[in-house]
Amino acid sequence: MNKTISSKRYFELVTWLKSARQDQGLSMRAMAQLLGEPHSFIQKVETLERKLDVYEYVQYCDVLKIDPSEGIKKYLQKS
Repeated sequence: MNKTISSKRYFELVTWLKSARQDQGLSMRAMAQLLGEPHSFIQKVETLERKLDVYEYVQYCDVLKIDPSEGIKKYLQKS
């Protein structure tokens, strides 16, 4: 089993989240505040230094007002 954080599909999922954040004009700092996390949390997620668990992924999507299942579908289409 490959490490998730280094997989191409995980990279694409995080890129999708990052693009959604940027499209909404949210800085890393603003996103972190909405999540109640330090801004380094966002930076580490987006540079693949830290992996999101399922609960964090759903919270991330909720803050961005995007459907978590959309990201999962994108992830599964790559398999």
